Amino acid sequence: MALPSYSHRDPNGMYTFSSRPRPVETRSKYREPAPEQTQRQYGNIMYDRRVVRGNSFAQQPIPRTEQSDAAAIQRQQALKRRAIARRQAREQLRTKTPDALQGRQHVDVQTELYLEELSNIIETTDIECQTDDFMDRPATPLFIPAKSGVDAETQIEEGELFDFDLEVQPVLEVLVGKTIEQSLLEVMEEEELACLRTQQRVFQELRNNELAEVQRLQEQERRRREEKERRVAQQKEVLKKERETAEKIAARVFSQQYLAGLLPSVFTSLRNHGYFYDHVEKDIEVNFLPWLMDEVNNQLQKRNTARELLDTIIHEVTQKRLEEFRRLETHQQSSDP
Repeated sequence: MALPSYSHRDPNGMYTFSSRPRPVETRSKYREPAPEQTQRQYGNIMYDRRVVRGNSFAQQPIPRTEQSDAAAIQRQQALKRRAIARRQAREQLRTKTPDALQGRQHVDVQTELYLEELSNIIETTDIECQTDDFMDRPATPLFIPAKSGVDAETQIEEGELFDFDLEVQPVLEVLVGKTIEQSLLEVMEEEELACLRTQQRVFQELRNNELAEVQRLQEQERRRREEKERRVAQQKEVLKKERETAEKIAARVFSQQYLAGLLPSVFTSLRNHGYFYDHVEKDIEVNFLPWLMDEVNNQLQKRNTARELLDTIIHEVTQKRLEEFRRLETHQQSSDP
């Protein structure tokens, strides 16, 4: 049953919380018995993180207020790791002593005023402590009911209540009968298994024979199907060739009938359009006559040019003579009184 808790706010605005007190759980005096068939969990304080190992003199205690602040602890650890990384980087960048020559080695030498003994052995001290063992719970005594009534006794002689030979006979009959029955069942089971193996072997042989026969029939059917397909393909090929031959013959006859009257008209039309011509005549018409006409035109053009030039010279000479004659006439007229 959970204990109720109370919370309320004061008139001043302060929030308070209170809960009903409860008793502290008491520890039993005796150790609890371990459950059977369960794995025991052992604890070793040497592997407990809460136990401080080594010298705790240089360790700084963590305040109680900061123990619960996991983020602050992580930030401090990150700052420590960065400081260690910077220190290592500075050590790597620092100039070191050169390596020793071959056959020599560097030796650390103390330069202090007072020498002290150097040793790799760390001084340790062993301290032991012993905790009290748990006391086992004492065994629970057997329950013995209280004695009531009046005690009475009687005397029984040997053989009055139990005769072993007589009482053991039904037991022996049951044991022997069960043994014989079990033996008979085992024999019958073995015979039944042998019959099953025989039937299984016969069935397997029959099945193998049937499978062989099925394979033979399938192979025969496959050969027949392939032969049928081959024959059908051959027949189709023959029919195709016959159809193509008939079409070729029909096309040839049609073309002969169509070309019988077409060839003369075609040749006549081609001849009229100049597709059939004499090579010499064609050469004269295409090559010689144009060249001849060009040469004649050139000669005529040269002759016309010469005539025009001669006409120009004659015209200039006549103009000069005319001007001279006019000048002489004017001179004569001016000289006569």
